[in-house]
Amino acid sequence: MTSMSETDLWIPVVLLAAAAQTVRNTAQRSLSNGLGTWPATLVRFLYGLPFAALFLLLLYVLPEQAPAWPNFSWTYVGWIAFGALFQVGATAALLLAMQSGNFAVAVTLSKTEVLQVVLFASIVLAELPTPLQLAGALLATLGVGLLSMPADRQHWHWSHWLSRSSLYGLLCGACFALATLGFRAGAVALDAASPWLSGAWGVTLAQALQSLLLGGWLFWSDRTGFMATLRSWRVSLLAGSMGALASLLWFSAYAMQTAGAVRALGMVEVLFGYLVSRRILHESLRRTERWGMALVALAAVLICVGL
Repeated sequence: MTSMSETDLWIPVVLLAAAAQTVRNTAQRSLSNGLGTWPATLVRFLYGLPFAALFLLLLYVLPEQAPAWPNFSWTYVGWIAFGALFQVGATAALLLAMQSGNFAVAVTLSKTEVLQVVLFASIVLAELPTPLQLAGALLATLGVGLLSMPADRQHWHWSHWLSRSSLYGLLCGACFALATLGFRAGAVALDAASPWLSGAWGVTLAQALQSLLLGGWLFWSDRTGFMATLRSWRVSLLAGSMGALASLLWFSAYAMQTAGAVRALGMVEVLFGYLVSRRILHESLRRTERWGMALVALAAVLICVGL
């Protein structure tokens, strides 16, 4: 399905995806303060869908010879729907974690997503990681754990790891891992002519389903919040376009490389987030945060070397 050049290309594609996701998260964070969490989540899908559909259209219109239509199957549609639903479920689990207790612990446990991706992909897709990739996934998870540690150690008591919030954090990581599994399995099932075509179809179908389900639920349960997403279209367009770009790159990477390697390298997103924090917001870094960033950077190197 991929050539040698595409195999080499997945690394910069993932790095660009992580950078675009950082911009999207920044825009979406500003939206959540005014709209609420669920309407701001809808923005990611609703305003990203037109950009994903436009990119898909351009792939067929711009070349002199349009690419062949992929071999669609119910298996492919099922995997994309599986991933889309679990991606929404991960957001719900994270919301419940925020409402239930120690958020720092919940976030840390949600980042076990990378290890759970490796586990699920090994079992379902028979994508076994190399020793260096597995070491990188472990270091990345440990690094994010250090980054999530609060400054006040009194809020890091052992009992917090056995709380309802921690269980929701693990559930969030599991849902994200299963979403990644679905999207990677969908890319394998589609076997499109190029990873870009695979990514464009996957994102367009997934975001159409997510917009329909989440948008319909919000329209029924929170009409005010739904209408607010339409009024805040300027910032929403930025969040949606960057979200669509990030998703297109993630999905294309899933067509090039194993799910575990893509998600593990994608943890460099936390480095980009902390660079924004330091350079733009002028926030200082604690010692544990510096160690966490160093571990994530080392993990990225191990994952690339361990191919």
